Amino acid sequence: MLPFARVTIIGLGLIGSSIARAVRATMPTVRLTGHDADAQVRARARDLGFCDDVTDQAGAAVVDADLVILCVPVGAMPAVAAEIAADLPADAVLSDVGSSKAGVAAVLAEIFPHHAVIPAHPVAGTERSGPDAGFATLFDKRWCILTPAADADPVAVERVKAFWTRLGAEIEVMEAKHHDLVLAITSHLPHLIAFTIVGTASDLEQVTQSEVIKYSAGGFRDFTRIAASDPTMWRDVFLSNREAVLEMLQRFSEDLSALQRAIRWGDGDALFDLFSRTRAVRRSIVEQGQDDASEDFGRAH
Repeated sequence: MLPFARVTIIGLGLIGSSIARAVRATMPTVRLTGHDADAQVRARARDLGFCDDVTDQAGAAVVDADLVILCVPVGAMPAVAAEIAADLPADAVLSDVGSSKAGVAAVLAEIFPHHAVIPAHPVAGTERSGPDAGFATLFDKRWCILTPAADADPVAVERVKAFWTRLGAEIEVMEAKHHDLVLAITSHLPHLIAFTIVGTASDLEQVTQSEVIKYSAGGFRDFTRIAASDPTMWRDVFLSNREAVLEMLQRFSEDLSALQRAIRWGDGDALFDLFSRTRAVRRSIVEQGQDDASEDFGRAH
């Protein structure tokens, strides 16, 4: 039995279009309705055909849905939620895919006090964006973290679990604030570092006559992939999860200072111990199937 028969996706970029494609591949009888605030995105989504219907108004997209997923930047959640509030069926389950959860959960609970709200975060993505960027296998063997409120309807939680399991995801349930702290160190801080390093290199490029870009080896090149991520989404993530990000940034700054001291004083043992520990972390990630062990990250040459 399908967990949901009529699914609406608001926001048809990388994640939204990937959900639609994955539903098409794994649950072909589900009726899919989509909406995006951008008319060009709506037109392209119609051309690509991954939804049965793409509406011009958000409210029209949700009128007969039993699951609505908000796939919009975190900063746009309040406005989009308010736009669909009057049309959302009483028995519909509302979810999202935001990278920060506590603030989003509070907003959705306030706007939809009588609906089943089950926030979610599929920990998957690429640096690309837009409806052409999506693909059906994006969520295969990736974690999807659900952060329902303590008093959330357990049946709704199980239905959302079943939905994401059908799309190939591994499911974890945790409290929203804990999620935000965990993701601040595993996702948000790495993106912040990448944006900073690439920005610094861009400034240096003017001085070094493009040598920074010309001779970029694997390390810098991989930072540029992360730094190419959607700017609107990441602006909203940092602002919505600012407390956890700042806490992790302070810890990182302290560790960076310790590393700076080790280099200054020639403490090779400290450097070797740190690099050994970080190498073990990388191996664990590969062993758990969260990345490719191929040389050069599987790139073709």
